[in-house]
Amino acid sequence: MNFDDIKKLKTETDRVSKIYELFNEASRLTLTKARQVEFITAITYINQYLNKTSKILDIGAGAGIYSLHYAKKGYHVDAIELSEANIKVFKEQITQDIDIDLKMGNALDLSAYPSDFYDVVLLMGPLYHLEKKEDQLKALLEAKRVLKKGGVLFTAFISNDMVFLTELDYNQTFFESDQYDHDTFDVVDFPFVFHTVDEAKTLIQDGGLITLKMIAQDGVSELMADKINQMSDESYKQYLRYHLYCAEKPEMLGRSNHMMFISRK
Repeated sequence: MNFDDIKKLKTETDRVSKIYELFNEASRLTLTKARQVEFITAITYINQYLNKTSKILDIGAGAGIYSLHYAKKGYHVDAIELSEANIKVFKEQITQDIDIDLKMGNALDLSAYPSDFYDVVLLMGPLYHLEKKEDQLKALLEAKRVLKKGGVLFTAFISNDMVFLTELDYNQTFFESDQYDHDTFDVVDFPFVFHTVDEAKTLIQDGGLITLKMIAQDGVSELMADKINQMSDESYKQYLRYHLYCAEKPEMLGRSNHMMFISRK
C-alpha cells in the first residue's frame, strides 16, 4: 500500500495504522545524530518536571521511545498507541524488569484512565494526525482531564512553515507543486497534519491550559542532517548545547520542524 492508497481510507484510525506500516517509527528518533536532537531536547525538558514519584501517561506512544526511556529509569508508565505496527515493535522491547502498561487505543478516548491522576502527560504524536480542529481540541481536553491539578502536559506539533524548507531539500520543485495552497501557504495535511505557531498557541489556549514554555524541539536539524551526522562527538556535543541555547527563543519556534509546548493544568 502506498500513500495514495492510504489517503483513500475512510477513517483516521485506518490511515494512521497504515502510515506507520510504511514509516519506521522505532528508529526515527535514534538512527542518526540529527534525528536524536528531537528526542534529546524532549527528555531534557521533561526531566525538569519529574520527581521520583511522578506518574506518567504517554498518549500516542509510537514504538515506545519515551515510555521505555522513563520505565528503564524506574518510573511506572502507562502508554496508549493506535498503530498495530508500532505496538508490535513496542511490545518486543518491554522486559520484565520495567513497569509499563501498554494499551491499544485512541487519543480521543482515554476513558480507560482516571481523571486528575497523572503528574506528567505526553501528547507527542496524536496532533500529527487529527485533521479536524474539534478532534484536536478533544484530544487535548482528554489529556488535560487525566492530569492532576498542577500537572504538566507536553504537546508536540509539526511546523507548517518549516515544512517548505525541509521539503525543498528533498524536492527542488516543491514550490511548483500542489502540496500547499499557493495563496495562504497552508501545507496539505497529509500524511501528517501541520500547525503554524499561532494555530498551536490557539489550541493550547482553547484547551484552558497555561503555557509554560514553547520549544523549538529539533530546530534546523533535519535541514542540516548531512552536516550534523558527519560531526565529531565533540562537535555534536557543542551543537546540542547551541541548539538548546536557541530552543526557547521565540524567533526560532516556527523555524523548527517540531514544536513542543509545555503547559500546566
